[in-house]
Amino acid sequence: MKGLILKSTGSWYEVEGEDKQIYAARMRGKIRLDEIKETNPVAVGDYVEVQIEKNKEGIITEILPRKNFISRQSVKKTGHAHIIAANIDQALLVVTWAKPRTSLGFIDRFLVAAESFRIPQIIVFNKEDLLNDEERKEIENLISLYSSLQVKCILVSAKYADVAEILFPVLHNKKTLFSGHSGVGKSTLINQLGNINQKTSLISDFSSKGIHTTTFAEMFSIDENTYIIDTPGIKELGLVDISEEELSDYFIEMRELRLSCKFGSRCLHDKEPACAIKLAVEENKISASRYHSYLSILRGEDNRK
Repeated sequence: MKGLILKSTGSWYEVEGEDKQIYAARMRGKIRLDEIKETNPVAVGDYVEVQIEKNKEGIITEILPRKNFISRQSVKKTGHAHIIAANIDQALLVVTWAKPRTSLGFIDRFLVAAESFRIPQIIVFNKEDLLNDEERKEIENLISLYSSLQVKCILVSAKYADVAEILFPVLHNKKTLFSGHSGVGKSTLINQLGNINQKTSLISDFSSKGIHTTTFAEMFSIDENTYIIDTPGIKELGLVDISEEELSDYFIEMRELRLSCKFGSRCLHDKEPACAIKLAVEENKISASRYHSYLSILRGEDNRK
């Protein structure tokens, strides 16, 4: 029977079968291939073949091909990736301007990770109720910037009663990955979308950062064809399998311009002469913050600041 992975807790998985029943399943040992450079060869959102036993437990016998996935560098195993979610229709990042502050570098890395698979992106700016006039203007400028890059932007507050009415039309009939730093209100937003009860917590007074509440990635069904995937709060997002030469292809404002550089597709847009990207930054045709994010990724710098 074909099944959909809803949750992974290590050696056991929650699988939704074609009959819409939920089964606990484990993976057959022989399909753990040594060549797989992933810490989790089966991820939430994967489609699998599962053999159901008499006790209503299942054995995963095959991992079906993915249409896409979002991954990050494994924090535990060098040279390996950790798959955040697979087979998604869109990727949604919840961000906040303060308590905790989401860096522009982190936002841009998330967008690059999604764009590398041409996965549509959404940014939800949460905690609108906490913004002062100056901060609201800064957020409006960011919304203008990212909207011009084909990223859908939404300004909400999880405290407002109409947040579900705002978000549901965007999520309907899609599988949507929800991600963001701990403390941005991701779980609070998710709890308002359906019969979901994800744990929430306050911000640490000492660090002004979020306290982790979601431990494992988990998929929830809002209605028959609408799913959301809640993920553990991500402190940083190390990109994998993107070469230096192709990185600018995933910054959509650079994608076509890069071919106009003196060195063409080999140009890294850093110190090379006659670079069309650098000229566009000087002429304010490319945002300085986006170019800074590009250089930060290119140079392997910390994206949390």
